[in-house]
Amino acid sequence: MLPSSAARLLSGRRLRLFDDADFWRLWHVGLIVFIVRWLETVAIGVFAYQRTGSAFIVAMLTMLRLLPMGLFGAFLGAAAEQIERRTALFLVVLLMGATSAACAWLAYAGALEVWHLAVASFLNGVGWATDNPVRRVMLGEVVGADRMSTAMSIDVGANNASRMVGPTLGGLLLASGGIESVFALSVVLYLTALWSAYAVRYRNRSPAAASGAVFARIAEGLRLVRRDRRLIGTLLVTIIYNVFGWPFTSMVPVIGQDQLHLGPEGIGILASMDGIGAFGGAILMALFVRPRFYAASYVGGVAVYFAMLTAFALIPDPVIAGGALLFTGLGGAGFSIMQATLVYLAAPPEMRSRMLGVLSVCIGIGPIGFIHLGWLADLIGAQWATAASGIEGLVVLALTRRWWRGI
Repeated sequence: MLPSSAARLLSGRRLRLFDDADFWRLWHVGLIVFIVRWLETVAIGVFAYQRTGSAFIVAMLTMLRLLPMGLFGAFLGAAAEQIERRTALFLVVLLMGATSAACAWLAYAGALEVWHLAVASFLNGVGWATDNPVRRVMLGEVVGADRMSTAMSIDVGANNASRMVGPTLGGLLLASGGIESVFALSVVLYLTALWSAYAVRYRNRSPAAASGAVFARIAEGLRLVRRDRRLIGTLLVTIIYNVFGWPFTSMVPVIGQDQLHLGPEGIGILASMDGIGAFGGAILMALFVRPRFYAASYVGGVAVYFAMLTAFALIPDPVIAGGALLFTGLGGAGFSIMQATLVYLAAPPEMRSRMLGVLSVCIGIGPIGFIHLGWLADLIGAQWATAASGIEGLVVLALTRRWWRGI
């Protein structure tokens, strides 16, 4: 039985999420994109490390999926206010599916090279950069602001579930059928997402944009951030997480192989532990977290994430290391759910796409962290570089308290 408080939380208007077909179609698109991201990330990391022996190259391949957020996030956020989002979502999924299809064809032909994976990672990163200003804004408009936190918990729960399934499946497929089987499955999954995107009934109005309006809206959005302490604090914590925390995921295949002596299957299972913890954390957030605890869940989740990724890097036992990854997932759930929720709720309705575009830019600063971690990993080893990054994140988070306490 659920506690009475949890039962009340799931009652009333929030239950209507379960009757909203468009919500579930959008949720399904996100789930597929998330699964493919993790399916391919682990397989690409293992494949590239076996080909090159360079932890730096592995980190760069993961970084390329993040780079488009920094390069195009603000522009995409402003442009998303002037387009019909359902059509944009369909075209984005089509681009990502075509990219995986091209990689599958090259792999089956025996011609797949690491540079092909770099191009594919960047193109898929472009699709990822649209998720906040397009699909997640659509989620908010479909369910309403009062149900946004619950919707985000369910949506992030899908992301976290994909982190349980994707890495394990990617490792097993890579070991049994080669990387071509990984990309072939990606194509099949993207076809189901295309159907869901096509079936979405929701349409937003798309007013005609005046010349130069996109850049004017970007500037207006940045001015809003400067005036709002909640947005400043939220975006600052996002930057800290993505520079010092998130890049460590690229080192899991390297540490799993070199430090923990695991094969592709074991690395896939190890990487999935983070997703298991995050899935459980998302459920807890949906059931028990009230608005007054949003900020504490956000910042506290980041602190736990940094502490646990440091522990993961230093633990020589695969089982205990997997336990540490479980707790990184729990901490990451608080961060990832509250990140978009806090920005969405703080922004005026007419500027939400813009603000989520600015959020994408802050996420896109992460390539700095990947370069930093990859360089350190080649210099002192993946294990010590990952531990150093976690400690740096805790220190920077403590030093910036005066700004993020305004959340």
